[in-house]
Amino acid sequence: MTDAIDATDTPTPRRNPKPAKTTIGGRELKPSTLMMGHGFDPVLSEGSLKPPIFLTSTFAFPSAADGKRHFEGITGKREGGAEGLVYSRFNAPNQEILEDRLAIWDGAEDALSFSSGMTAICILMLAYVSQGDVIVHSGPLYAASEGFVAKVLSKFGVTYIDFPAGATREELDDVLQRAKKQAGENGGKVAMIYLESPGNPTNALVDIEAVKDARDANLKWDCPIAIDNTFLGPLWQRPLDHGADIVAYSLTKYVGGHSDLVAGSIAGAKKWMDPVRALRNTMGGIVDPNTAWMLLRSLETVELRMQRAGKNAAKVCAFLKDHPKVDGLGYLGIIHDERQQDIYDRHCLGAGSTFSVFLKGGEAECFRFLDNLTIAKLAVSLGGTETLASHPASMTHLSVPHARRQQLGISDSLVRISIGIEDADDLIADFEQALQHV
Repeated sequence: MTDAIDATDTPTPRRNPKPAKTTIGGRELKPSTLMMGHGFDPVLSEGSLKPPIFLTSTFAFPSAADGKRHFEGITGKREGGAEGLVYSRFNAPNQEILEDRLAIWDGAEDALSFSSGMTAICILMLAYVSQGDVIVHSGPLYAASEGFVAKVLSKFGVTYIDFPAGATREELDDVLQRAKKQAGENGGKVAMIYLESPGNPTNALVDIEAVKDARDANLKWDCPIAIDNTFLGPLWQRPLDHGADIVAYSLTKYVGGHSDLVAGSIAGAKKWMDPVRALRNTMGGIVDPNTAWMLLRSLETVELRMQRAGKNAAKVCAFLKDHPKVDGLGYLGIIHDERQQDIYDRHCLGAGSTFSVFLKGGEAECFRFLDNLTIAKLAVSLGGTETLASHPASMTHLSVPHARRQQLGISDSLVRISIGIEDADDLIADFEQALQHV
């Protein structure tokens, strides 16, 4: 193991990037334009138009004196800090270019990449909690996220309080007061407010602005609001614009978008990223260079893919909503709840392409529907080029106790569907024939 840095306390500094051109004649360039070159200088890579894959574990210094100067800056023995690359557990070219481009989409100061979405979430939480602390979170969460809070962090004296996704300001005030009391009894603090919006798999929305107002009114210390934006980001929702401090993604989903990689990220102000960067340096978990390179490729087309999938989902849901064997839809393009519609209107830029369909019946009827799909694939995950369908109650959320699933609306009649970029009419024909077996 390298003992180059006391990385628990000191985030490894990044390479000093070439100044980026993000405007032309006063016009702010769009993320879709910046994805073609932002953060990469071809001159540093033999003129290569695209970033090469940098498969190396360590980086050479020009001289021993340069090495000494670098570590003097890192350790604080010399003022001014240090820039550059040292060791690939900390940072490397592909990862740095990826992080620069991820930050662009959310309007963030900094971003960090990880080997999976759950690695991002786990290291994020660990960086901010201590024994006795309380995490306040929305529900539902992805089952692994909820399990990490309830089953893993609890081993280290961290407790939680959750609230329903559509909670009002008054309800949020009450939750935070109870969380403060619980933390005080345990000798800790409210360390993080963690949201997932839309929630998996119900598409329930959280009022980020109300959460921020409640946090500011009830907590007089730095308590970050983090949000998993996987279902709508980076195209259809920008949580940092509405009061969140940190935005998290499973890059496996829409950003990767081809069901061929696993990765995650967080983004936000540097002050929020630095503690997480420092802990990532110690624990590892940075995305590997090949996956980072694949994500750079995917970011060039993420807007096109998400737009196509979103249009397809709108057409498919227009068909499903009136089908006699469908009991309802959890689709953001068709909202019947006034509170949820208000949140959608303020926070969202599009309805997305992942939704839930509630079939008349239960598990048996859902299984017959799933087993008779021909274009759509029976698989977990979402946001790929192909259409996927799954049964959360018996698959991704099976580990969640039955009573908790019912409370969150994850019933046996719910099928989660992620629409891809196939022809929409072909997908409708596939769903129509599969529903004949229900």
